[in-house]
Amino acid sequence: MAQHDDQRGGTAGTTPANANLLAGRYLMRQQVGSGGMGAVWLAEDTVIGRRVAIKEVRLPDGLPDAERAVFSERVLREARTAGRLTDAGIVTVYDVVFSGGLSYIVMEYVESRTLSEIVRDDGPLPARRVAEIAGQVLAALDAAHEAGVVHRDVKPSNILVQANGKVKLTDFGIAQAMDDPRLTTTGTLVGSPAFMAPERISDGSERSVTPASDLWSLGATLFHAVEGYPPFERANTAATLHAIMTEVPYLSNCSGPLAAVIIGLLNANPSGRLTSAQVRGLLARVSDQPTAATANTATPASGTVAPTMVAGSIGHPPTALYDRPPGALIAPEVKRRNRKRTGVLIAVVALLAAGAFVGGLFTGKSVGASQGVPSNWVAPLTYGSGGDIPDFELDQGKCGSGQVQAGRRFTSESAIDCGQPHDFEVYSSSDTFDTSEHIDYPGYDALAAYAQSWCSLDFNSKWVTEQDKDSALKYTAVVPSQGSWGSNQPTSSPSDGSSDSSGASDSASQPTTTDTQNLNRTVYCILFRTDSGQMSQ
Repeated sequence: MAQHDDQRGGTAGTTPANANLLAGRYLMRQQVGSGGMGAVWLAEDTVIGRRVAIKEVRLPDGLPDAERAVFSERVLREARTAGRLTDAGIVTVYDVVFSGGLSYIVMEYVESRTLSEIVRDDGPLPARRVAEIAGQVLAALDAAHEAGVVHRDVKPSNILVQANGKVKLTDFGIAQAMDDPRLTTTGTLVGSPAFMAPERISDGSERSVTPASDLWSLGATLFHAVEGYPPFERANTAATLHAIMTEVPYLSNCSGPLAAVIIGLLNANPSGRLTSAQVRGLLARVSDQPTAATANTATPASGTVAPTMVAGSIGHPPTALYDRPPGALIAPEVKRRNRKRTGVLIAVVALLAAGAFVGGLFTGKSVGASQGVPSNWVAPLTYGSGGDIPDFELDQGKCGSGQVQAGRRFTSESAIDCGQPHDFEVYSSSDTFDTSEHIDYPGYDALAAYAQSWCSLDFNSKWVTEQDKDSALKYTAVVPSQGSWGSNQPTSSPSDGSSDSSGASDSASQPTTTDTQNLNRTVYCILFRTDSGQMSQ
């Protein structure tokens, strides 16, 4: 069994301190894991004849008797808690043994690696694999929450991934049964700091321990899987907790629905956090898209702060992390790859329109942050039939002349060579729903809010390389008008144009179709200079 404390060690063949045969039943074979609170053993249940894993809980020397009693009760609580959970995605606890002054938890043996070990050994994972792991962990959490149990320590080292792809959630040692008042630790933060939800830090009481806090921890875990490092881990615990409360993590390897999942789960406001059902819907849309720069991504070296967006402003990665190509405003590799992504909006537009994204989900803000818009952001215009701009056909990586303003047309012929002086650049774009889908227009406000968040993320990323961009550049977007989006109702297309005696078409029996030839549901992000001067590369 892979150990659950992010340390792998122990001496093969080592036996427990008190006996080789535990409780006259469990033959201890070898130590397979160790951590600050004890060790994990591979053992054999000689009565049933099956392999089991046994967690040996070791308490620090000199611990007062009262605290030892609390720890012993916690061991029993873990057994009681896990005993209520019978889901296939949760490691089963079989027995609890107290022997020689030590406590042992006998559990299902799972031959696996932890998610933490996988990321450490293999690097950041592709979107599809992360989504598959996320879906299974989510199902396990749903089962626990339905049984009235909050895990309280969801993290990569507590997620076991088997060779066949099956995932199990383990280590309910600090789990809280929501209806069990027998053991609480008032004033003590229980859990792993780097994966602890902000409400648990700010409140500190048991009432802050809810299913939503587990979901936040899942979001931090998924960030770790796609980026290769924990989103908030810093040099010490105090700095880590401060980062959780004041910063928003920056995703560089992930886009689309999986990015929506991670950002939505890391919402600092529990009431605005994604629900399990919303997460499942987004995960179902994750495609097997390559992660950006995966081959060159590694866990930041000691002392290096991972790029974050600081609360109170839409921050950006320090320029020292990314060298600016001479004379380039947008990194050239971005244009070569045409980094047009199937947007987070694929499922998020519907949630935005439904009011599900409250509390600053895509605002780049966290608890206590100002809710103002970035000073260099300009409100979007609409394009298409009935919009501010009748035509906008410049795709990502294209450049144009003149101001982007109401009444102007920008056809494909309007594009100019970005190596020549130009007035604006389309630096990012995001497809939303496919135009063949009959999806109601979400409204200008929802699209504008999405555009601000999407364009801000890319503007403040490594993709826009101008070193003084916060003062030298402004950015805006053009979003689909209702006419460009498409009619909320499909149009009737009778096959033979026949009418009844009243002249009405016999449409009831005819199929309905929507003309999608001239529809466009893409959001385009646009850069231009603050002083209205021209740009060149």
